[in-house]
Amino acid sequence: MARRRNILFITADQWRGDCLSALGHRCVRTPTLDALAGEGVLFAQHFANTSPCSPSRATLHTGLYLHNHRVTVNGTPLDARHTNWALEMRKAGLEPALVGYTDQTPDPRGLDPLDPRLRTYEGLLPGLSPFAQMGMENPGDWATALKSRGYQLPDDLRLLVWMREGGPDYEDGNPHPKPFAIAAEDNDTAWCVDRAIDFISERKGEDFVLHLSLLRPHPPFIASEPWNRFIDPAHVPAPVRRASLDEEGDQHPFLAWLLSNPIQRASSNERKLRRQKAIYFSLMAEVDHHLGRLFAFLRQQGLFEDTLIVFTSDHGEMMGDHWLLGKSGYFDQAYHVPLIIKSPEPASCRGARVTVFSEHVDVMPTLLAHLGLTVPAACDGRALQPLIETGAAPAHWRDAAHFEFDWRDVTDDSAEHMLGLSFEACNLSVRRSATHKLVHFAGLRPLLFDLTRDPVEMEDLSRHPDSQALLLRETQALLSWRMRTDDRTLTHMKATDEGIRARTED
Repeated sequence: MARRRNILFITADQWRGDCLSALGHRCVRTPTLDALAGEGVLFAQHFANTSPCSPSRATLHTGLYLHNHRVTVNGTPLDARHTNWALEMRKAGLEPALVGYTDQTPDPRGLDPLDPRLRTYEGLLPGLSPFAQMGMENPGDWATALKSRGYQLPDDLRLLVWMREGGPDYEDGNPHPKPFAIAAEDNDTAWCVDRAIDFISERKGEDFVLHLSLLRPHPPFIASEPWNRFIDPAHVPAPVRRASLDEEGDQHPFLAWLLSNPIQRASSNERKLRRQKAIYFSLMAEVDHHLGRLFAFLRQQGLFEDTLIVFTSDHGEMMGDHWLLGKSGYFDQAYHVPLIIKSPEPASCRGARVTVFSEHVDVMPTLLAHLGLTVPAACDGRALQPLIETGAAPAHWRDAAHFEFDWRDVTDDSAEHMLGLSFEACNLSVRRSATHKLVHFAGLRPLLFDLTRDPVEMEDLSRHPDSQALLLRETQALLSWRMRTDDRTLTHMKATDEGIRARTED
């Protein structure tokens, strides 16, 4: 009998890379993911290549860096010329399905300007068949299910995820925040995992490819009872930051601009921040609990051993560090994310921890390589199978992670005015090695950190006289990476007397 080729590709949203109990986090409780890492490979130095949601998911699905796929912000359309793992699998006769969301806006060229798909960033990735859809702003099938269960929902469904029992106030004097107005068994995490189980059940033993995209622990920081009381706010770690907002902002004009935005700025109220952190960690525990249900179902059906399981997150979360909330900027907390891969292949490692750098661009080629499919020439990443099989990096593996952030805004030019930048100069690129980190801005001065002495990125060395040679080397290395990773869709081909010749070696 042919070996099954099931794939379960799971993404959480806004899950920091240090937030696994397997990595020693003192608050987060993730026994299911810890066990998955014990049966697979944990990539401890895995980085998203961009942020926020739409740009990062474009990278995950296409295997392209931001400077190639050009989805710069939420709502930037994904160029129709780019393929992705779902389209490539569909070419091979597979039918990849989705539970959740993918946050991709379609290419508007050729569409009617009034097409409703152009009114949201929560669009569907081409190639995926939606089995059950829900997003933060468009809760879709989940909202329909809630109505059928008797819930009274707001007229504006964008407010659904913000509903608290007893009203909207965050602070009511109790030690734990008010719970989500949706019961734990009906909330978005439970519903999505239920639908994933339904999808696999309906396959009736046939091979499946499923992308399960979960919203949590993405804000709002609201959890259903009893998860709103799962972590004691008194026990969460204090944020890593300077003594004051002004002192933090002195590091760089871009950081000062970020901190001027109330949406990006963490609260100076310690009680509020601790409660937010407690809910953030509790939402992770809830996701872990429901993944435990899903994996138990796979075992009961005899499918767990034959399924490639990939768990990661689109990006991280600052959670008060450097006085920031969210996933904007250049600090590691916004880009370092979990990656766990459990392979069904007999030769794969069990319980290995990989400490070399891996990136989101590697996920798409890894999914395709598992099925024996050709990785498109344009793909910027490398399949992780050598590390999955041996736990060690092959020759010429990357010596640094790279990520990019773009803050241009078609509808708001305030950043351009405040920072004195053109629209096209509102971006940065990062080279992050084991020892140093360079942040290069298109129109502002750079930043340079010595991570061996300053792992929390407090002291900028870019203007120190003794660091100029190092700054030059790191800048040259960043430029070389950028040159090596320019779009190469057709650069491996050449017209000859015998027709098109193609070079296949890496």
